[in-house]
Amino acid sequence: MLLLDYQNVLIESLLRDRFAPDATPTTLDQIASDFDNVTFHISTPQSKTHLLISIRLKCYPELLKYGAQAVLEREYGPYIVEPESGYDFSVAVDLENLPESQEERDDLIRRISLLKRNAMAAPFEQAFQEYGEFAEKMRGLTIESAPQGVKEGGEVRAIHYREEEAIYIKASHDRVTVIFSTVFREETDRVFGKIFLQEFVDARRRAIQNAPQVLFRNDPPLELEGMPGLLKAGKGEVGYITFGIQPHPSHTLHPC
Repeated sequence: MLLLDYQNVLIESLLRDRFAPDATPTTLDQIASDFDNVTFHISTPQSKTHLLISIRLKCYPELLKYGAQAVLEREYGPYIVEPESGYDFSVAVDLENLPESQEERDDLIRRISLLKRNAMAAPFEQAFQEYGEFAEKMRGLTIESAPQGVKEGGEVRAIHYREEEAIYIKASHDRVTVIFSTVFREETDRVFGKIFLQEFVDARRRAIQNAPQVLFRNDPPLELEGMPGLLKAGKGEVGYITFGIQPHPSHTLHPC
């Protein structure tokens, strides 16, 4: 899931400047926020050589439910520290004790700059793993003869990353379905949003045959039937974008 945004670029730039062999340690206290309710705080609270990177996500409790702690421990292990007050997760880097090789430093910069991506990846990783289990159980079977629990697919994992918008992820035996709920209050936003979303829909038709199938509708799709708190269509403000991620014959699904 997750494209590079200005927060990733900013963190990567700050780290590269401070990881440089000839860099002079300086005091830092910078906050970076985005429209997805994610806030970063990059600071040097103890000393100029002690860099603290903290993140706050509105949906962090939900991410923890879907395995975010294990993913973050896997990615950041020895750099994890007690979360800074007001934030959900923090890592600390001692600039006087960086990895020796440039390759290792570059890898550390990359991983820290993808902190939001790695936190958000947990429910996707769970869904992709579940897809693999369902696909294995379906080997040699038809949908009519599928065992109980496989035909219906897995649970819907809901990530409410904004006040009114959410991401829903559901695994089945032949795909992982990812649904984004959207709200466009202003007429101008609805026009631009429709054009942008139509590009997703048309991409598969035009040239990118292996692009995910994309559907758009104003009412909740069937995959979300029974989910609490769904937004209802009204004056075109509410929409649901569905991505059907299917494996290529020679590949399995992996988180982006």
